[in-house]
Amino acid sequence: MVHWTDAERHIIADLWGKISPDEIGPQSLARLLIVYPWNQRYFAAIGNLTSAAAVTGNPKLAAHGKVVIDGLDKAVRNLDHVKSTYAWLSELHSDTLHMDPSNYTLAGDCLTVCLAAKFGPSYFTPEVHKTWQKFLNVVVAAMCKE
Repeated sequence: MVHWTDAERHIIADLWGKISPDEIGPQSLARLLIVYPWNQRYFAAIGNLTSAAAVTGNPKLAAHGKVVIDGLDKAVRNLDHVKSTYAWLSELHSDTLHMDPSNYTLAGDCLTVCLAAKFGPSYFTPEVHKTWQKFLNVVVAAMCKE
């Protein structure tokens, strides 16, 4: 189990309260598929992903980006039990979808870039970044099947 300080809990809750899933979800998922195009194989049913414009303009991909961010809400609300909260999702992504676990880290990095770009250095300080990275590391560990 991870130990969260009161300051970390506050930072995560504050940042989470500022995130718009409709904006950040599609942006971060599009970034993942453009920067790391091998991840497109997991989204074959979503449609045209042949160019950056096709990726960013794909409504099904945008909808899934929102689902991903909405899924992170479960971790935010269950900071002390992220592993058990994500057990079923980890099994789905591992056993059914055959996701490479290293891609979770890449997805988290893309999300972090989008958040840093959105909020800038006056809000997304090194302390916020450190705490957010700790949070994402916990989520990534929970998503990786043991």
